[in-house]
Amino acid sequence: MTVTRLDDVRLTALAEDLADLLTDTVDGGASVGFLAPLDRAEAVAWWRGRAAAVAAGRLAVWVAREEGRVTGTVALALPDKPNSGHRAELVKLMVGRGARGRGLGRTLLTVAEEAAAAAGITLLHLDTETDSPAEHLYRSAGWTAVGTIPDYAANPAGALRPTTLYFKRIGAATAGG
Repeated sequence: MTVTRLDDVRLTALAEDLADLLTDTVDGGASVGFLAPLDRAEAVAWWRGRAAAVAAGRLAVWVAREEGRVTGTVALALPDKPNSGHRAELVKLMVGRGARGRGLGRTLLTVAEEAAAAAGITLLHLDTETDSPAEHLYRSAGWTAVGTIPDYAANPAGALRPTTLYFKRIGAATAGG
C-alpha cells in the first residue's frame, strides 16, 4: 500500500477512482456529506471540484492505493483567515469497504497529522457522526471529544443524526503540554 499527496492535476486524473471510493463509502453507510444512492457522475464532479482548492493550497488530499486501486483518502482543509493559520480541519477520511479492518484508517489519520505538524499546524479539528465506527478511531488516536450537536446532518439513508466534535493538539503544541 502506498499513500501519496495529490496535487490538483493528479486529483483530477484520479477523480473517477476517488468517485468509486466515495460512492462505496456512502453505500456502506458512512456519513461523509452525501445521501445514498450517490450518483457516480455527481461523485466525479464533486472530486473534480476540489482541484481548485488543492491548487490554491486550501486543501491537502492524500490517497491510499493498493495494487493500483484507490482504497482510501483523507484531506486537511486549511483556513484562509489570518487568525487561524495554526489550525486545520480533518475532512473526508474514507476507507473502502474492501480495505477496512487492516489499519488503513489509522495510517491515513497519521499521515494527515504528521503532515499538518510538519506544516506548522498545532491544532486539528473534525466532526463525525456520533456512535459511528469512526469515533473509535479518533478516540484511540488521542482525539478529544468536545461535545455533540443533535440532528446535525442526515446520514446516507436520510435520517438526521447527531455529530460529535473532536480536536487534537499536534506538533509544537504537544511538546509543551
